[in-house]
Amino acid sequence: MQYFQKRGGKWHLTMAGKDGAAGILFILPFLIGFFFVFMPLIVESLRYSFSDMQVSPEGYSLTLTSSHGLGNYIRAVAIDPDFNLQLLTNLGQMVTRIPLVLIFSFFAANLLNQNFRGRTAARSILFLPVIISSGVLVALESSDLLVNTMSATSEMSGNELASFLNVSGFLTEYTSLPVSVITGLSSAVNGLYDIVIVSGVQILIFLAGLQSISPSLYEASSMEGATQWESFWKITLPMISPLILVNSVYTVIDLFTNENNEMMTEIKYTIFNEIDYGYGSAMAWIYFICIAVILVIVGSLISRYVFYYDER
Repeated sequence: MQYFQKRGGKWHLTMAGKDGAAGILFILPFLIGFFFVFMPLIVESLRYSFSDMQVSPEGYSLTLTSSHGLGNYIRAVAIDPDFNLQLLTNLGQMVTRIPLVLIFSFFAANLLNQNFRGRTAARSILFLPVIISSGVLVALESSDLLVNTMSATSEMSGNELASFLNVSGFLTEYTSLPVSVITGLSSAVNGLYDIVIVSGVQILIFLAGLQSISPSLYEASSMEGATQWESFWKITLPMISPLILVNSVYTVIDLFTNENNEMMTEIKYTIFNEIDYGYGSAMAWIYFICIAVILVIVGSLISRYVFYYDER
């Protein structure tokens, strides 16, 4: 693909070159921020993870830990039992929550894509949690006594509702499902509020994808005698499959890096409250590696079934 073309003795950008230049200009703020702001912090964090920090009135000094700098990592993996237990528990909870978020957001997007009165208001209500959970409003909520009181009351109401529904007892008594399945379904119902809170962006992405599907595809399938169920499996799901991959990656990153995440809270507490930058950085890097492995697994599994529609 040629990006430059010689005309009249001078070099000019081709159409492909202009598109490439526009793309570079579009991502230039991100590149500047990543390489000049974010990357130095990553390198500094990696330095801390291999070192012990000694703070003094003159500043701080870093000394290499034992075992050739791996002392903090060995402490986290082989010595600290609380970190291992918390990490495995957190990973298990997040992995089970990811498909629930995707299923709920896809189901909600399908409902919001239908024609009914009040559709705009319903879309706004389902996207409202994204605005409420933004950083500024979360900070305002945490400093507001009235909001904290209301949050505690709503949490108590949610617990009472979960106790009233008693999903676990109902499934145990009236079904022969395995205990692991019953436990998973019960935790999903009890965590319904958390699932709705983190599903706003995914709903918006799925909704945009559903609206981009050409109605002529459904008209042609209807003329061929296909049912709505067959149209869903043969048209809707394949056409929306690239966005399933996008939402899966986004959901993994969003759930694992959420500030309410117990693992993130523990890492921040170790660094800023216990003033243990070395050990806290090692915990963060181990957590990052776990997230990266899960991203690779999820991406490789879903990408096998992604269908890309070519209109040419």
